[in-house]
Amino acid sequence: MEAGLRLLEIDVRRRLDGLLQGNHLGLVPGPGSEPGEARPYTPGDDVRRMDWAVTARTTTPHIRETVADRELETWLVVDLSPSLDFGTAACEKRDLAVAATAAIAHLTRGGGNRVGALISTGAELVRVPARGGLAHARGLVRKVAQTPRAPEGTRGDLAAAVEQLRRPPRRRGLAVVISDFLGGTDWQRPLRALSVRHELVAVEVVDPRDVELPAVGTVVLADPETGRQREVHASALLRKEFAAAAAEHREEVAAGIRRAGAAHLVLRTDSDWIADTVRFVVARKRRWSGGVA
Repeated sequence: MEAGLRLLEIDVRRRLDGLLQGNHLGLVPGPGSEPGEARPYTPGDDVRRMDWAVTARTTTPHIRETVADRELETWLVVDLSPSLDFGTAACEKRDLAVAATAAIAHLTRGGGNRVGALISTGAELVRVPARGGLAHARGLVRKVAQTPRAPEGTRGDLAAAVEQLRRPPRRRGLAVVISDFLGGTDWQRPLRALSVRHELVAVEVVDPRDVELPAVGTVVLADPETGRQREVHASALLRKEFAAAAAEHREEVAAGIRRAGAAHLVLRTDSDWIADTVRFVVARKRRWSGGVA
């Protein structure tokens, strides 16, 4: 486990380092606390910010601007419900959730930033307080990776986990929700409420069998969150109907994430998740700078 997590950290730093760093204005409301430029006083300005040294030197009243704090507090909601204990390609969806956690934790921890997490298995909710530093980031990733799997038949509750992050209110920052978003969409309302206060990113973890059935004849389908099983024949008609229902659900998920004002990153178990993350971050940076994604 330790060797695997260390290799994951090295891979994240080698291929993603530099993409998410850089100065960012704090998201805390108000004028901030760091001294900025001086400018002439205008009626309505706070006289407590008067810069008397510049005023005496220029004989014109000046105030000292302040800039927002540059420390970022990041919170992750990591869904590890039984539906993520599944994978038919390079890894399980749970492994991708750990990888996404590592990427966010290691790439937002510098410069006095802090990162914390809520880990939900459906059976329990684990809170990791927001702290800074490399040791804490490694410990957070290790905590997610070592979280015990919930018993079969445990139903996940993403909406409750997101609500736990929203209440009590935390300082403005970055919130990242990592899930496969399977099942109901009752998470939409708390997600929209969360985006009012925080910059929001939704990471959707997908396996090929979530969106299509292979032509394998008779197969037993199991729902890990209820324990129900059903033997079906994967006929052409069934595969077509399954794909249509999966596509409809994924479109509903994407629409809900858009309505919440969140950025949407899709990671697949049959794809290079780091390359997908790079494309996502580059597109976001282009939008921030006014370019075309």
